Amino acid sequence: MKVDGVFSGGGVKSLAFIGALEVAEEQGIRFERTAGTSAGAIMAALLAAGYSTKEIKHLFLDLDMGYFLQEPTGIGRALPFLKWLTLYFSLGLYKGNRLEAWMKEKLLAKGIYRFSDLKPNTLKIVASDLSLGKIVVFPDDLERLYNLDGNHYSIARAVRISASIPFFFRPVKFLGQTKRKNVLVDGGLLSNFPIWLFKDGEKKKRPILGMKISSLYDRIPAREVNGAIDMFYALFTTMMQAHDARYISKTTSDQIMFINTEEIEATDFHIDLETKKRLIDIGQRSAEKYLKRWTY
Repeated sequence: MKVDGVFSGGGVKSLAFIGALEVAEEQGIRFERTAGTSAGAIMAALLAAGYSTKEIKHLFLDLDMGYFLQEPTGIGRALPFLKWLTLYFSLGLYKGNRLEAWMKEKLLAKGIYRFSDLKPNTLKIVASDLSLGKIVVFPDDLERLYNLDGNHYSIARAVRISASIPFFFRPVKFLGQTKRKNVLVDGGLLSNFPIWLFKDGEKKKRPILGMKISSLYDRIPAREVNGAIDMFYALFTTMMQAHDARYISKTTSDQIMFINTEEIEATDFHIDLETKKRLIDIGQRSAEKYLKRWTY
């Protein structure tokens, strides 16, 4: 069965998607189109490029995700105070370049670089433009907003932009043909679960299978806020969990698989192998339970 897949953001917790995808694949579900925000954009891009769930699983089990936390200089690591200066001037603790390079390498292994290397409308990636105060959908909105040909835009770059968690990864200062700099960050700021991409203004061609990291009624865990960084992260996390809730409440819930991973922090990039396997197991169990009652 062919479906359109939508994947929410969720940081490292999105490894649970792998377990869910394993179960879906075993039941003959294949993704015709995919869309995602942040970590969900990574999964959506890999699936669109032709990666099997087994291949994706090996990629992430073998990956030390702490590799993505590239700091500006060795001095910054030695003198923590300099991190505050880095944050002030560059708006992010970590560069984010390694994530883009990793995505580029994995996509090129499948012969994919630009959106034009895929079938039209196969992949949609969501980011947030802080300068315009708008949701940006790659590749659809690039010509309208920036006078750029979206079909020839780098998928790895779009994923890196979508996954730029504010104050954690540096935002991308986007300069299009308009000659105006726009600051783009994580799509989760405005739409962490863009299921609307495959619903509005289009006759339904196939079932939609959404995978969302959270419970049906999001419970925001208590967290200590001991400084500005903690406050910014808590603020962003709260916004991610709150956005899309109204739309989801109007959407039939049987199109959404909720995967509850509340005990694991989205930005814990140093999780060990056992935690990765536990996340995958959570995804498997969630998918098995959900697909038993799925009506499409």
